[in-house]
Amino acid sequence: MKKKLVAALLTAAMAMSLLAGCGSSDSKSSDADSKETAESTEDSDQEAADKVADLIDAIYVQERTEDTDKQCEEAKAAWDKLTDAQKELVSGENADPDYFGRDTGDASKDDPLNEDEIGENELLVVSFGTSFNDSRATDIGGIEKALQEANPDWSVRRAFTAQIIINHVQARDGEKIDNMDQALERAVNNGVKNLVVQPTHLMHGAEYDELSEAVENYKDKFESVKIAEPLLGEVGSDATVINADKEAVAKAITDEAVKAAEYDSLEAAEADGTAFVFMGHGTSHVANVSYNQMQTQMEQLGYKNVFIGTVEGEPEDTACEAVIDKIKEAGYKKVILRPLMVVAGDHANNDMAGDDDDSWKSQFEASGAFDSIETQIEGLGRIPAVQQIYVEHTKAAIEQ
Repeated sequence: MKKKLVAALLTAAMAMSLLAGCGSSDSKSSDADSKETAESTEDSDQEAADKVADLIDAIYVQERTEDTDKQCEEAKAAWDKLTDAQKELVSGENADPDYFGRDTGDASKDDPLNEDEIGENELLVVSFGTSFNDSRATDIGGIEKALQEANPDWSVRRAFTAQIIINHVQARDGEKIDNMDQALERAVNNGVKNLVVQPTHLMHGAEYDELSEAVENYKDKFESVKIAEPLLGEVGSDATVINADKEAVAKAITDEAVKAAEYDSLEAAEADGTAFVFMGHGTSHVANVSYNQMQTQMEQLGYKNVFIGTVEGEPEDTACEAVIDKIKEAGYKKVILRPLMVVAGDHANNDMAGDDDDSWKSQFEASGAFDSIETQIEGLGRIPAVQQIYVEHTKAAIEQ
């Protein structure tokens, strides 16, 4: 009896061991299958994201072709098909999740001013452009509205010189903005006789030169063609040369910055240890002396606590490090950063006020030399006094 019982127990034990072994094998097999499935899903997600990145990079170009409209549609359609997780994986030479994903405001509030039925007199307002919807409507749109109000007998139309931005806005929001050639062709096809081009550019830089070349190619298509002055007027020979335009701009932007900072006056801000920094783009073009001239203008107006800088650090003494040293030496402990740009777009939001280590705000904070760093993300185009400078430049061109 005992032998039978022992034999039965041994048999049962062996059966349990075999069952346990099978269970362990099944578990390992299941884990392997899950891992393989996860890896397959990750590969599929990255493949879908890479496809969108390639489509974005294809329209991140400065030349429009006959395929551009189709490419913009394809890029947006592919983006819309991605899951939220896949969208975060989008990365290319110029592509990232913000290309389609960043909220920059309601594009429907902006008017691209690309209608036909122009009439004989056209005022073409030419800007570099921005993909930031709110800024485009407020800054560029503010100038355009002021010009239309001041010139009711002229039809105001828009053109951007940056095809990269035109493509971005078209792909993301479906808003079509004319480039220079499209705008000039539209003018010709509508029978425009008198064309005045008003650049919203800051100075006679590279963008202004390209604009002038484009207009030159069409000058025989109209009875009269005139190009008005950019915001800061003539460049001048060196850093000491200033003019009425630079003085008007210096006063307008400083007054607006002081007001936004809630000081009664610039002197009150100085007494409080506050310095204002206006950050421009910067350029290697010979017109970069305009930034030095603006600093000269501030000094001649007695604006001791106002400094001019540039993202590109061209001229060299406008680089962020140089500006920080100037303010430290002057003894100011509070800093307010504001763009010296017509539009508060990518440079203002990222290069000036962004959280990355290389933004101006971050560099000023990292210096450890100041008690507070604040930013005012507002473009020059929304300032009424600046709008009126453009109005005066357009008036001078019309009456020329």
